[in-house]
Parts: sequence; C-alpha cells; structure tokens
Amino acid sequence: MTTADSDNSFIAEALPAFISEAREQIEMLEQLLLQLEDAPGDRELLDALFRCAHTVKGSAGIFGLDKVVAFTHHVETLLDRLREGTLCLTPDLSSLLLQCNDQIRVLVDAAQHPQDELADDVQARAALVERLRVASGCPAVETSKAAAAGVALVAAPASPHHWHVSVQFGADTFRNGMDPLAIVHYVGGMGDIPRVTCDVADVPALDALDPESCHLALAFRLDTTATRADIESAFSFVRDDCVLHVVEPDASPQTIAELIESMPDNPRLGDILIAAGAISRMQLQQALARQSAAALTSGKAPLLGEILQADSALSPQVVEAALQKQQKQRATTVTTTVDDTRFIRVPADRLDDVINLLGELVIAGAGASLLARQSRQGSLIEANAEISRLIEEIRNGTLQMRMVPIGETFSRFRRVVRDTAAELGKDVALTIVGGDTELDKSVVERIADPLMHLVRNALDHGLELPEQRAAAGKAAQGKLTLSACHESGSILIRIIDDGRGIQREKVLQRAWDRGLIERGVTPPEDEILKLIFEPGFSTAETVTNLSGRGVGMDVVRRNIEALRGSVNVYSDVGEGSRIEIRLPLTLAIIDGFLVGVGTSKFIFPLDAVVEVIESRSTTTALDASGRSVVDLRGRVLPVVSLRTLYALDSPEPERSSVVVIQCGARRYGVMVDVLLGQYQTVIKPLGRMFRSLRGMSGSSILGNGEVALIFDVASLNQLAERPSTAFARVPRHTGSNTHLSAEGQTA
Repeated sequence: MTTADSDNSFIAEALPAFISEAREQIEMLEQLLLQLEDAPGDRELLDALFRCAHTVKGSAGIFGLDKVVAFTHHVETLLDRLREGTLCLTPDLSSLLLQCNDQIRVLVDAAQHPQDELADDVQARAALVERLRVASGCPAVETSKAAAAGVALVAAPASPHHWHVSVQFGADTFRNGMDPLAIVHYVGGMGDIPRVTCDVADVPALDALDPESCHLALAFRLDTTATRADIESAFSFVRDDCVLHVVEPDASPQTIAELIESMPDNPRLGDILIAAGAISRMQLQQALARQSAAALTSGKAPLLGEILQADSALSPQVVEAALQKQQKQRATTVTTTVDDTRFIRVPADRLDDVINLLGELVIAGAGASLLARQSRQGSLIEANAEISRLIEEIRNGTLQMRMVPIGETFSRFRRVVRDTAAELGKDVALTIVGGDTELDKSVVERIADPLMHLVRNALDHGLELPEQRAAAGKAAQGKLTLSACHESGSILIRIIDDGRGIQREKVLQRAWDRGLIERGVTPPEDEILKLIFEPGFSTAETVTNLSGRGVGMDVVRRNIEALRGSVNVYSDVGEGSRIEIRLPLTLAIIDGFLVGVGTSKFIFPLDAVVEVIESRSTTTALDASGRSVVDLRGRVLPVVSLRTLYALDSPEPERSSVVVIQCGARRYGVMVDVLLGQYQTVIKPLGRMFRSLRGMSGSSILGNGEVALIFDVASLNQLAERPSTAFARVPRHTGSNTHLSAEGQTA
C-alpha cells in the first residue's frame, strides 16, 4: 500500500469521529453564544467559545477540510476581538456569529457526504466572511474575489516575510517512511534558510538510543514570500506525528501570546518560548548560564523571565502568556490524566446490541429460575438466585450507560425560541428546570421533534405580542418554561407559557364545524382541550410558516404514544397553558409486577404499583357516574375489571385482588385473579394486530415461554374513569392472550 493510500484509509476511518466531535463543538458553540447574550462580558464564556472554534478549525485541518479551516479562521478573529475587549457583543454580532455557526455546520455536514455535491452557497459564505472582517475591523475584500478563491484564509503576502519555524518530529517518523531532512530541504526551496538550530535535549544516551526512533527537533528561520498555509503544507505527511509552530519573529507580542495559548502543554518555560519563536535556543542557554552564575554568587537566582526580558528584549506580555500556560498545565495535569481515563466513546449501535443480548439473557435467566424452582433442589435454586441477582446488576449498569440528561435536548430550544420569537415580533424568556433529569438516550432522540412542535406552537398560539400583553396588564416579556422531573417511575415533561391560554369556545366551534362532535353538544372541559390533538385541527385564522395548516399536534400525540407515553393539556384563559408529557424512563427493560386473570398474564410497571388489597368479587359498587368503585380506607377508588374490559372467558374466582396503581396525582384499581410477584420484564413491541389494543404498551416473554401483555398505566387510568357499562363484553376463547380484544375491537 502506498503512503497516499494509507493516508486515504486513515482519513476514511477517522473522519466519522471528527464529524461527531465537530457537531458536538458546533452545538456547544451555539449554546455558549446564547448564554453570552445574557452575560456579554463573561471572559470564561468567551474563552470557551474561542476554544470550540479553534478545536473545529484545528481538527478540520488534519483532514484537509480547507473550507472549514478558512471560514472558521475568520470566526476566530472576531471571537479574539471580543476576548481582547476591543469589541462588545451586541445583538447584531450575536446573530452574525450564530449564522456563521450554522455555516460551519453546513460545511462539516458537506464533508461527510462529498459525493452528494451538496449545494455550496459560496456567495453567501463570502458575504458572511466580509461581514466578519468588517465587524473585526479588518479591511473588507471584494465578495466576488473571495468567492472565486473559495473564501481565502488570508491574503497572500506581497513581500518576503521572515518566518520562524520550529518542529519536533515524533518517535515513529522513520518507521512511517518519512525523512525529516528531505522535508527541510523542500521547505528551503520556498526561500532562504540562513540558519538551522538542532535541539538535542531529548536525545537519549547512546546505550539507550533506538536507531529506528526519531528524536529530532529543529528550529530555523525562513525568508520567503510563501504563506503560512504553504509552509505548513510541506509538513502535511508528518502533521499527525510532529509538533509544528510557524510564527514571524517580528510578530506582535499579542500574536505570540495567542500562539503560546494554542500550543500543546510543555512544563518548561524556556521550551514554550522557543517553540513559539520568541527566543532562540542559544538565547535560552545564555539566560540559564547567567541565572546559574547569579545563584552561585549571591545565593539567590533571578527569575528566568526577567533575565530574558533584560537580555533578549522579550516582551513582558509574551513572558506572562508563557507563565500562564505553564501554570495552567501544572494545575490541570492530574485532572486531565484522571478525566482522560474515565471516558470512552462507544457507537450507539454497539450499546443497542448489548441491550438486546441483555434482554435475551433476562428471559433465559427467568426460564432457568423457573426450572430450578420446579426441581425443588435447594442448591440449584440458590445458584439461580445468585445468577438472577447478577443479571439484575448488569441490567441496571447497562441501562444506566444509556441514560443522558434531558437538559442537552432542552438547550437546543434556546436558539429556536430566540429566532422564532424574533420572527413573530415577540419578547420571550426561556427557563429550563430539571435539565439534569436523566432518561434513555433512545427516548431523548425520539422526543426532540414533538417537543420542537410544542415549543413553536406555544410561541405562535400561546404567547401574545408585547403590546397585547401590556394591554392585558402583563409584563411585555413572555415566559416559556421547559421542565422535567421523575415521577412514579416515569419522566414528566412540562411546557408552560404565561400567554393567552386556549380559547375553549373557539376550539368547540371549530370542532362543530369540522364534524368532530355533534353540533350543540358540549363535552367536559378537559375533553374540549384534547380536541387540539385531532388530525387536521387548527384554530389559526391565517396560514403562517409556523402553523395554520392543521397538521402537527396529532403527530405529536401519535409519536408520544408510540413511546408508551401520554400527553395532556391544561389551560386557563388569560393566564397561560401547560402541556404535560409523561414518558417511560427506558424502552428496553423494566421491573414489572406480574398478575393473572384466568389463563392470561399481565404486567404492571413496578414503580406504578402502590399496594394490593383483597376484595370479594361482589364488593365493587357503582358510583353516580356509573364507574365501578371500591372503598379504600374511606376513599372512593375507581376500579377496572380486566375480565370485563378485555372480554376474558374464564370463571370468576371466589376472591380477587385489586392492584392500586398511581398515575400522576390520581390512583385507580385493577381487579385481578392472582398475584404472581415481581418480574424482570423485557419489553417487546406489540404486533400489528394488537397495536390498537387499549391500555397496552407492549408485551414480554415469560420464562416458561408464555406471552404477557404490559399495561400502559396512563391509558388504563382513562378506561378506569369511564362507566363500567361502556365496556362491551365480547366472548373469546380461553387460554390464550392472543384472543384478547378491547371494547369490541376484534384482534
């Protein structure tokens, strides 16, 4: 394989990792910019912004993504002006940087699919570059010329520059077939190299020297008209295996200080200054000799930085930058070492494979435990109990690896709220509560789109214009809150606004007009609000970019229910609305409570089970609304009978049990025949035939091979609130779960 083929193979393998990391940096850039709007002068935020942009640019350079490097360079320049304090962040500058961040995202995405020839709007990018240059105080260039050059990184110098080049080749340079001397000769062809200095400080003793390892470190001056990019390109084949710095000796102290900040960590002050081209190796040796002589004479050695400032006319700013770099490296060495060993990047599909195998292991373990109990051998039962305990620990640890904070998803909406509110002419403040609440990564990914629609809907329909809010006696700035918390073994997400609320009369009139309900019939308040989730329903008077075509809210509900979740809406006219989404923490494995009705088996999520009470089959009564209820310590508890609900043909037992279920703030009971105890439940999706089955969210395979259906406690709660006469009893065969039906729906 040739060197070129090897390089291409490396790039092809490493590029996906770069794309993933670059997207993370781009996302962080956006969030930092939005945070900076609230604290324009925060130096830590500014430094973090600059580091993100610099990381993207540096990584892109390794892969030869010149467009990303060139464009990000101009963004860096503007961010540097903000860090220096020569510019202050304004709303216009913030908008410009957000647009530039979007452009970087486009360029990175294009790097992933170069064969697709994605539309590359060079003119738009060149216009952004010109705006960046003007904002940074740099002379503007003609847009057409910049576009023709693909948005050049820097203009070519008109006269020779005196560059200082320092390079430390890696130990594997020779093994990779590279010749450092040939590279230096090639660089010499660009101009004139008056002197070369070789640093032998890292060369080991002769008896420890490996002839195949390279310990070469060179520093030289280069007089040339070539650009920095031309010089750096000469080292492209060894760029990943060397430490390279290119700087002008007559560069400003600020430029050298910036270079020092971007350099790799180095524990020695002199080496930092040499690598930055601020001093030569000879100047350092002379300064060290003077420092040693002074220590012998007076017993007290002067600081190296002070000697260099006096003898080499070194700028105090450069010395201070080198000292800060040295101190920062010392302070973070231990932390970095620990942090680097605590994290590892694993592809999500590999983790999904582990989860799937773990699910099969849980099922197999349940089967083994069942056989052990049937054998009645104490030692075998004990061994299986220990295996089950270990499987449970493995399950909990593996599922924990897929848990991520929902705050990362919430943070994405800062940009959405900012841009959408500006488009609508509204002033909106976004508040995030409970961002550290964790749930399964697969749930987070699939809830992002429904949340996006609900947030945009609140901005468009819910919150009023500033003048409308003022007329209603409200603050001109509207409030939108995204919150998350754990509740009863699930996660509860709320989208709250203090807007106009939902106009029930308007919703009811539109429902009559569309034939969703019979004209003149007025459902209960909560049922009216649920009409907004009907397909094609909209109360918007005009079609806009955000709403008005009657699509979206029904898709939101369908997507949430596909996650075994539920969505409810609450509203007070003139005060605002609250939409609550309840989701399971994971879609893979849960702790369940197994029950039986006749020959059928069902599973409740264990976190939702409050208690179990014994009840005779004749003790249930009907309340005024026709619901089946039982008395629970003086409280009326709605009860749903699974035998009645699903038309199960099996004789009723003399005694039955009522499982008390907690759903949000409400409780209800489910009447069952037998309690079978706690059970580790591997969730399997329902087949197409059973997807319309009310009250169910999935299925599971028991250890003996039987199938048990898993309850959706939220939808089952709605069934418990209905009159018992609403459940049609449809005869079915006994002995198989596949014969279940709900409310007359044939299975």
